[in-house]
Amino acid sequence: MANCAQCGRKLPGLTFGKKICVWCKQHEAAQHGEVDDDDARQPVMAVPWARRRQSTITLTHILFGANVAVFIAMVAASGSIEAFPGPILGHFGANYGPYTLSGDWWRLVTYMFVHADIFHIGFNMWCLWTLGNLCESLYGGWTFGAIYFIAGISGGLARVAWDPMVPSVGASGAIFGLAGALIASFYLGEFSLPSFVIQANLRSLLFFAGFNILFGISPIGDLFGIHVDNACHIGGLVSGLILGALIAVIAPRQDSLRRVGVIAAVALTVLGSAYGIQRWRGERFRVGRAFAALSENKPGKAIADLQAIVRQRPNLADAHYALAHAYFMQEDYPHSESEFRRVLELSPHYVGARFNLGLVYLSEHHLDDAKTAFTQVLANDPNDADAHYGLGLVLEERGDYRTAIEEFKIAIGLGPQVSGVYAELGNAYAHLKMYDDAIAAYVQSRERDGDNPDLENALAECYQVKGRTQQAQEARTRAAQLRAEQHP
Repeated sequence: MANCAQCGRKLPGLTFGKKICVWCKQHEAAQHGEVDDDDARQPVMAVPWARRRQSTITLTHILFGANVAVFIAMVAASGSIEAFPGPILGHFGANYGPYTLSGDWWRLVTYMFVHADIFHIGFNMWCLWTLGNLCESLYGGWTFGAIYFIAGISGGLARVAWDPMVPSVGASGAIFGLAGALIASFYLGEFSLPSFVIQANLRSLLFFAGFNILFGISPIGDLFGIHVDNACHIGGLVSGLILGALIAVIAPRQDSLRRVGVIAAVALTVLGSAYGIQRWRGERFRVGRAFAALSENKPGKAIADLQAIVRQRPNLADAHYALAHAYFMQEDYPHSESEFRRVLELSPHYVGARFNLGLVYLSEHHLDDAKTAFTQVLANDPNDADAHYGLGLVLEERGDYRTAIEEFKIAIGLGPQVSGVYAELGNAYAHLKMYDDAIAAYVQSRERDGDNPDLENALAECYQVKGRTQQAQEARTRAAQLRAEQHP
């Protein structure tokens, strides 16, 4: 931005012609008696508008540069400047409810530096350059920075509170916060500026905020593929209005402890809101992250996270359910049993918990308890394929292979996608020395559930008994290869 040739004040962007600011023009007009008395008494003030700095680099410049740097990194990572894919946005710190509310709170800051495409960053940087320079010149660097980040975080919180499943990126929440702070300060008369300057800026800011919010409500943006995050915009605008109003009324002096207190109080309020939103929206996402850790075979991490959740929310059935699964993966059956029991205390009709409790009993060789659990599931739903499979496992463990086969067949008829049922059917046939049926079941298991060393060894034994020596050797070789891949 250019400076005024007479007083050194910053001039608005896109200033053409003679580089003289409106304040100097107003002062000259006042000297010639060409303005009203009210405006004539407006002083030409060096503070807060014109401020001597040892460096010409401002916080606005730093924020602008950081946004551009992140965008360049995203272009390098994706090879495109248009419509970055979701994984790229997520990797660089997009604000996404399932991640943010499950512990990635840093995304409430990083999302402000991530943009969806070249047009998104272009518009936001134009707004940041214009509003940022104005706001920083009027408020000072540290107050401007506090408003920017508090408003941006507030916008991010509003987004995940409104709809946590919609990802959010961009600096617009923070920019709307700057607009809100300026609107409040101009309206409440914090700055000693000529009235016509205040009115012109106030009109422009009101138009900026109103137009963008109405644009987000209307279907016009969708027609052009423009997705406006009004929840983030409104969250940033409201927090900016509150900050601007409190600063103007309570702490207009930049060097006062009151201003520090005002900003600290608003920041603590935002933190309290974050805690409330996390309690309201976030628990299921934290549990979901724990299940993701289980799917990545990280039960230890899942247990630590889930134990923290159940300490905060001891009556959250889903958290106890996930914790029981994590214990089961570590073969800690007593703790797994205890957690599944707790789930059923909290939610007696939680069918998945009752079925899995039956599997825990089976692993502990408590066959009567396991049978009772599976039978209770079937009492509520006779067509539950998993429960028939579980009952077949109990019968197989007791050596009642023929009845077990019938249960496995029922499970296959009701839900052929049940994992492991064909392998267990093959085992039951093998115990009855029905090797052809066993081989057929094992082959089905390999096709549906994938291969593993135990399955190939079981096939090898059946092939060997049937005198199919070459196939038996091939199965043993395959088992050895699979085991080597599992334990390189």
